[in-house]
Amino acid sequence: MIKQFTVITLFPEFISDYMKIGVVGSAVDKGIIKLNLIDLREFSTDRNGRVDDSSYGGGPGMVFSVEPVRAAIKKAKTDSNMHSHVMYMSPQGGRFDQSAVKDLRDLDHIIILAGRYEGIDQRLIDQDVDSEWSIGDYVLSGGELPSLVVIDAIARTMPGVLGSDESAKNDSFADGLLDFSHYTRPAVIDDERVPEILISGNHGAIARWRRKNALGRTYVGRPDLLSDKFLSYDDRELLKEYLQENGLL
Repeated sequence: MIKQFTVITLFPEFISDYMKIGVVGSAVDKGIIKLNLIDLREFSTDRNGRVDDSSYGGGPGMVFSVEPVRAAIKKAKTDSNMHSHVMYMSPQGGRFDQSAVKDLRDLDHIIILAGRYEGIDQRLIDQDVDSEWSIGDYVLSGGELPSLVVIDAIARTMPGVLGSDESAKNDSFADGLLDFSHYTRPAVIDDERVPEILISGNHGAIARWRRKNALGRTYVGRPDLLSDKFLSYDDRELLKEYLQENGLL
């Protein structure tokens, strides 16, 4: 079944240009995913085309109004014959990580609301939004970039999107670890050689090296990923070996 994404935004061209290139563009061309764009301004009830208003209580910045956003969401749902899930991208949302990708990738139709300014009326979040997500602990000018992150991350896990479905399985975070180190030709650069095991042709030994390398890189670069991850006896031994080989133990 084709997965559908609908993005509600003030800047649809921001999204459409990206969706023409790379892995996601290929997925659109192949018909694996379908993208719908809704320009929020088309649902303005103001004669000047405004979709926002000042915030009750004062303060700088504007807030998206309920009426145009709600109408846009209704339009997105009406245009799709699938069950729809409404996501709102905001700094207040839960962390969007690979675990979230796994939870969301089986949804048929994802409607992504790309906010701007100070955000949207809280009543929309309470009544119209199914989930709220953030891509990191920082503030961006709008939800368009986070929307693209969500689409890209989910799309690449779908069969047929990547050149090889094994690629997604080996991505960083796919199994809770960072990716292992990669090398390509030539075998020697600046007197530094590719690890001999990788050119040995011994696939079992290569798989073991890659697992050890992934565990070690995660321990050094992102130890938080291992804090609540169960490691088998073999993984613990591989990690110990990596640390010893690199003078870290």
